[in-house]
Amino acid sequence: MILIYITCKNREEAKKIALALIKERLVACCNIFPIESISWWRGKIVKSREAVLIAKTLKKNFKKVEKEVKRLHGYTTPCILEIPISQASQDFFNWLEKEIK
Repeated sequence: MILIYITCKNREEAKKIALALIKERLVACCNIFPIESISWWRGKIVKSREAVLIAKTLKKNFKKVEKEVKRLHGYTTPCILEIPISQASQDFFNWLEKEIK
């Protein structure tokens, strides 16, 4: 099991991506959080409000999720990070596995 951490330009974009990932059964669940970001972009420090999308899936789906996120995402270089999970409740893991194709 992994979490995939994805930053999005806003909540609407995060919802659009989450729904696509869920409909394709690439992920079992997504969470969306508002965030404030400070980063370097094109030689300048940029401050912005964004949304984080955290998708719960299996490691075997990372590349498929990455491809779908890049297709739908508005950023040139979206942040798409795999976070490995070393332990999870067996009940949750069983549910996740059942919901993903």
